[in-house]
Amino acid sequence: MVNIQINFHRAASKFLNFGRMAYRRKNRLSVDAYVSGVLAGDRMVLSRAVTLVESTLVADQALAEEVLAKLLPHTGHSLRIGITGVPGVGKSTFIESFGSFVTSLGKKLAVLAIDPTSQRSRGSIMGDKTRMEKLAHDPLAYIRPSPSGDALGGVTHKTRETMLLCEAAGFEVIFIETVGVGQSETAVHGMVDFFLLLMLAGAGDELQGIKKGIMEMADAIAITKADGENKDAAKRARREYQNALHLFPLASSGWSPKVLTCSALDEEGLDDIWELLLEYQQKMKESGYFGHRRKEQNRHWMHEAIRYMLMRDFYTADSVSGRLAGVEAVVERNEMPAMMAAKSLLAAYHEGQS
Repeated sequence: MVNIQINFHRAASKFLNFGRMAYRRKNRLSVDAYVSGVLAGDRMVLSRAVTLVESTLVADQALAEEVLAKLLPHTGHSLRIGITGVPGVGKSTFIESFGSFVTSLGKKLAVLAIDPTSQRSRGSIMGDKTRMEKLAHDPLAYIRPSPSGDALGGVTHKTRETMLLCEAAGFEVIFIETVGVGQSETAVHGMVDFFLLLMLAGAGDELQGIKKGIMEMADAIAITKADGENKDAAKRARREYQNALHLFPLASSGWSPKVLTCSALDEEGLDDIWELLLEYQQKMKESGYFGHRRKEQNRHWMHEAIRYMLMRDFYTADSVSGRLAGVEAVVERNEMPAMMAAKSLLAAYHEGQS
């Protein structure tokens, strides 16, 4: 009777595993199908390719690498723009209005919005297509919300790959929106050509203080909500921030950041921001800095990928995961120095690898 039960469980397990594998195969395209679909600008295939690169399954990751390798020669032709700002600055409203302005020029726009991840469900909270309903229905725009997960600073480690897929699909301008909590800006700055910081007029020192360390990275500052009774305050803020920027050392690019005002609601000042972006792109290409920075970023991405994979392999290794909770408890009780605990776990990891 026991043998019958064991055999039944084994058969059931094999059947379930076969079903899962069949389901995954059914929902995966071939490498060539992904590549041809993305290059043809097929939105459905593009979305499936993005889902593929976001997958944590080993088989999917291997497939994604093949797809990206074949698409790589078709990437790099977009203008990559990072957009961040303090909470309440109106990022979504700005991105929708500015994005609509960009598509009105006939440009294909992709918006990669980093969504804060729910710590309970692990899914996206904000729902970017809901926040940007008008832009979501624009035939020249493509919005892809990505849950930030456990990636450092709220920037999913797959955002870079998603950006490459969008470039291969023919998108000429790419927005990467951060969660705007003062942690993810450095990561986004390391993957874009132009970094736009959105600020408020008269928001208070405490709120603005979040961004003091970010101002040095900004290629431009846009004072939002410059409409109605707030127009004069926005103009004063523009002068103040422009004066403050003169206190920072000149960037290695030689570019002097500008401060502009805009109103997403009244759609004012958006053309000035676009003209500034084009001016920056032209000057940086003429000086050679544009290409130089792209090369630096590619090298940086490689090292970031190494760090990510090493950390993932470390924490998922049997030699570590089985004893991690116990070592953490010892450190929490102050019975072992954190450095010693880390070394013991690393020793166990290396022993398990040998």
